[in-house]
Amino acid sequence: MTLEFDALLRLIDERSTAFRAAVASAPGLDVQVPTCPGWTLFDLVQHLGEGRRSWAATIAAGPGASAKSVSEGPAAPREREALLAWLAASTQQLVDALREAGPDRGCWTWWGTSQSPQTCGAVARHQLQEIAVHTYDAGIRRLPQHGQDDAKDATAIADQARMRWDPTILQPDDEQVIELRILTDRRADLNADRTRRINRLRGQLTSIFPALDVLGREVGDTPATGC
Repeated sequence: MTLEFDALLRLIDERSTAFRAAVASAPGLDVQVPTCPGWTLFDLVQHLGEGRRSWAATIAAGPGASAKSVSEGPAAPREREALLAWLAASTQQLVDALREAGPDRGCWTWWGTSQSPQTCGAVARHQLQEIAVHTYDAGIRRLPQHGQDDAKDATAIADQARMRWDPTILQPDDEQVIELRILTDRRADLNADRTRRINRLRGQLTSIFPALDVLGREVGDTPATGC
């Protein structure tokens, strides 16, 4: 189910509020973000704020823009309260630009011609995905000291499902369901982007070395189709 444009804008604001709450509760802006190697929490906030300002300017530039616009406005301040206010203003710029443009207006996008349209509605969807993912990043304080993997996670989930008799019935509009939908949509978009990159690289290589295409067919290789 595709979220309506108004719902996307509301969720962008809600996830941004949750992101700022995670930053406000952190022990400091210099803590490392485990899921963004080499980045501090300040780096993550700066990335998110400058990115929202840049996309607001790109949306305002209209469908004739040939590239992403440069971030406008003051630099990210180092003091936490000022940084949070700067980030809130960045989000507001994005939401205001999207609301003024509407979902069907054309917009420059980094994904070019693909299954995702080059419209402000699609941009809003991608913005929500990025903010939701970085809200998760901002909430992580440290990696677990013991090993974790998919098999252990699956076992823990199966044990809970076997032992508990009070499962919560989720509805389509529940926050948990919406968040899962956002994250799975993000994964699908990343897989599609990876597939396009692989096929583009394959096309470039075989145009230079046609023998690679013959070799690929002999070993059973085929163009990527996504996961």
